[in-house]
Amino acid sequence: MRISVLALLGLVVLFSASSCTRLDSRQTPPVQPVIAQPQQPQIPEPVAEPVPATPAAPQPSVEPGTADPGSETSKGYDWYFRRNSQHTTPGAPAEAGSWLKDYRGFYVLPNSSQKIYLTFDCGYELGYTSTILDTLKKHDVKAAFFITGQYIKTQPDLVTRMHQEGHLVCSHTWNHPDMTTLSSDQIEQELQRLDQAYRQLTGTSLDPYLRPPMGRYSQFSLAESDRLGYHTVFWSLAFKDWDPNQQPGPQVSYQEVMNNIHPGAVILLHAVSHSNTEALDRILADLKAQGYVFALFE
Repeated sequence: MRISVLALLGLVVLFSASSCTRLDSRQTPPVQPVIAQPQQPQIPEPVAEPVPATPAAPQPSVEPGTADPGSETSKGYDWYFRRNSQHTTPGAPAEAGSWLKDYRGFYVLPNSSQKIYLTFDCGYELGYTSTILDTLKKHDVKAAFFITGQYIKTQPDLVTRMHQEGHLVCSHTWNHPDMTTLSSDQIEQELQRLDQAYRQLTGTSLDPYLRPPMGRYSQFSLAESDRLGYHTVFWSLAFKDWDPNQQPGPQVSYQEVMNNIHPGAVILLHAVSHSNTEALDRILADLKAQGYVFALFE
């Protein structure tokens, strides 16, 4: 009897403990661990290449043949363009858009056929232009050469070869001045003197394209160049290749062209660059392989 009582008491205690355990499990559910979510890296916004400020207001029209270098229309600007990595047309100065249209200038020739335009500035000679002409001939590519008075005086054979091999030979002015500082008469002298020397050498006039020295221009200089029968030609692809003492090397020249090429590109190279000369064969071959077509200005 005593054993039964003790057994009964044990069952009561066991039942009570079991009930408490079930009650606690209902009131205090197990705590779930908190797993921290990884934070996404912060990607900085792309920074636009800094460019000089340009006026947004319309400029007064220029009367052809009138000169006033101190006027608003003679205010000088430096040509620039905004690079991009999408192989599309780079941006250009705000004021230049309407001026180039008004005065027959251009820096690209947009098209849907992958045409591109290769140009060389020739202010003086360092011995590379003959090799450049050989490479162009090898690939059956025509280019535009912008020459100065110094060049035609010292390199008549190279200028004659450019003409005979079907390249455009164009004006880079006689003395390579800042055209924004010149009067109407002075601009005319710069262009006519070079054309006269070219006609004496080849029997024909220069092709009617002008590259302003140093890329300096004003509304007035663009208007005067147009009046004298010239299209002003800037560029949409260029890099620092003009200093013979600071050459980037052929691989850099090659990558600069290939990374920034786009349909309608006007490519500016300097013929005093040994980097460009060494890279040119590969540039021409690989651009053709990508479907680009070298053309002359239309």
